[in-house]
Amino acid sequence: MANKDFFEMVYQVVRLIPKGRVTSYGAIAVYLGAKGSSRVVGYAMNGAHRVKPKVPAHRVVNRVGLLTGKHHFENPYQMQELLEKEKIKIKNDKVVDFEKLFWDPTIELAL
Repeated sequence: MANKDFFEMVYQVVRLIPKGRVTSYGAIAVYLGAKGSSRVVGYAMNGAHRVKPKVPAHRVVNRVGLLTGKHHFENPYQMQELLEKEKIKIKNDKVVDFEKLFWDPTIELAL
């Protein structure tokens, strides 16, 4: 599968994450049948700001809730600001209550 197609599938999943919830790069990779490709999901997120329709990349964090993608936003605080706007608390670059707010596409999007 071409990277471009995989990236588009990643964007489609990310667009489904509800406001006020977060998921991880790895959870998206597993959902797309590409376990072990969380880094590729990260690469997709790095370019998400150029994609239309909009991709809420701020809702994708690492496996423990860290805002590892924050340097790919317009400024290093924008990711946190966008999450806080959705009532998600951040402390030390980490989502507070990560387990409670975690949105698992494999469960949430199961048929």
